[in-house]
Amino acid sequence: MDFYVINGSPRKKYNTSKILDALVEGAYDELEDRQYDDDINIEIIDLYDLDYKGCKSCFHCKKIDGKFYGQCPIKDDLLELLPKLWASDAIVMASPIYFGNVTGQMRSFLERLIFPKYVYGANSLAEEKTTACIYTMNVDEDTAEKLYSESVFNLLERFIEYSFGKTHSLKVYDTYQFKDYSLYENYMFDEEAKRKTRDEQFPKDLEEAYMLGKTLINEILDK
Repeated sequence: MDFYVINGSPRKKYNTSKILDALVEGAYDELEDRQYDDDINIEIIDLYDLDYKGCKSCFHCKKIDGKFYGQCPIKDDLLELLPKLWASDAIVMASPIYFGNVTGQMRSFLERLIFPKYVYGANSLAEEKTTACIYTMNVDEDTAEKLYSESVFNLLERFIEYSFGKTHSLKVYDTYQFKDYSLYENYMFDEEAKRKTRDEQFPKDLEEAYMLGKTLINEILDK
């Protein structure tokens, strides 16, 4: 089993990473519960550790009978990773929301992941697989749904579903942004309210991520 977890956050020990750690824990626990004894590869990929750019519109991936049809020929840190992802059983993509969208690293990654398998007016070249999209954000749920629901969440997930089939979605709202709010200019948010959300809601978010990990494993094994 090949199960890839893509971390689009530059902060390796903060909200997004903690959510992903909980998801991976749930995945391993479900594998143990189901006594799965084949080879297991669950790998977290930190995009900010990789050297790559977004799509260059070279269109080699679209050239009929071309050497790179359905592939991406760009020689960088995604060259060997992308085929592993396309051949995997599951991909989880997680990103904080920066300036009203997923991070630049995640956006560039998604261009490279999806576009080589995207065929104008026809079915995707990618094989169906288990996927999930996870978002963490500083704003509350009402604000997020007003600002991001259609332009970010739904749009991104439509492309994921075109490529790989139905996806799961987990949204983590109103996250605690700084370790010490007194050190930074921050006039929009009430630190006390933020801390309350972190202490009361974030553990529930971690539990939801844990259960999502179990759900994804069950989906893979029950196919």
